[in-house]
Amino acid sequence: MFERPVEDTAKLKKIANQLRKDVVKMTYLAGSGHPGGSLSAADMMAVLFFYKMKLDPKNPKWEGRDYFILSKGHICPVYYSALCRVGFFPEDELWTLRKFGSRLQGHPASSKMQEIEVSTGSLGQGLSVANGIALGLKLDGKPNRVYCMLGDGELQEGQVWEAIMTAAHYKLDNVCAIVDYNNLQIDGFVEDVMGIAPLADKWRAFNWEVIEIDGHDIDQIKKALDEAENIKGKPTVIIAHTVKGKGVSFMENEAGWHGKAPSKEEYEKAMAELEAQDV
Repeated sequence: MFERPVEDTAKLKKIANQLRKDVVKMTYLAGSGHPGGSLSAADMMAVLFFYKMKLDPKNPKWEGRDYFILSKGHICPVYYSALCRVGFFPEDELWTLRKFGSRLQGHPASSKMQEIEVSTGSLGQGLSVANGIALGLKLDGKPNRVYCMLGDGELQEGQVWEAIMTAAHYKLDNVCAIVDYNNLQIDGFVEDVMGIAPLADKWRAFNWEVIEIDGHDIDQIKKALDEAENIKGKPTVIIAHTVKGKGVSFMENEAGWHGKAPSKEEYEKAMAELEAQDV
C-alpha cells in the first residue's frame, strides 16, 4: 500500500493500473457489472483518492474529510477498488462484488457502507447532492471540498443542468465536478443519442470555471485538481477526455462493454494486457 498523498506520477500510474486490474477481475467473478466506464475513470480515481482528497481510512466519517459523490454510480467497481486500495477495507472483499449479502452492491449503497456518502445509480442526481453538501459546509464555515464525478451521457439529464445553475448561483467554489467524457453510453455514441457538444462552452455559459484535460494524463489530472482548489467565487468543472474501456484493447471505444462482464478467455487476455502495462 502506498502512503498518501502520492505525488509521484509513476506510482500513480501503477495505482491506476491496479484499479483497472481490479475492475476486470471483479466484473469477471461477478459475471456482471460495468467495466467500460470504470476503466475510463481509473486514472482520475487514482489521483483523487491517492493524491488529492483528504481522507482517513480508519475513520470514514472524519469531519475533516473531502466528500466524493459518484453520480455515475454504475462504475462503482473502480470506486470500490479505490476505497479498498487506499485502505478502507481488505482486498478479499473486492471479489464479493454483486454477490448475495455483499456490501459491494451493483450500485453504491450508503446503507451498506459508511465509506459511501450517498447511494447513486439513478443518473442525474449526484451534482444536486454535492451542491447540498457543499452549501451546508459553507454555512458551517468548513473548508472541506466536494468532488462529483459525472458521465457524459448523464449530462442529457435535465436535473444536471438545474444543479449546474444552482452551484453557480450560490458561488459554490468548494464544488469540483469531473466529467468522464469518453463519448460513449449504453446505446452508442453520445452525440448520436443526444448531443451535448459544445460541452465546455455550455458550462462556461452557466458561469463555471472550466478546465479541459486528457483524463488519462496523470500530470494533467493533478494540475487540474490543484487549480480547481484555488478557484474562488465559482464552482469548477474538469472535463476529462477519456477512452471507454481504457487499457484493454478489445474494450476500448466499444459501447458493448458499457455493462458486460468478460468471459474467462477475455478476462485472461485483459489481465495479460494490463500486467504488461504494469511498469
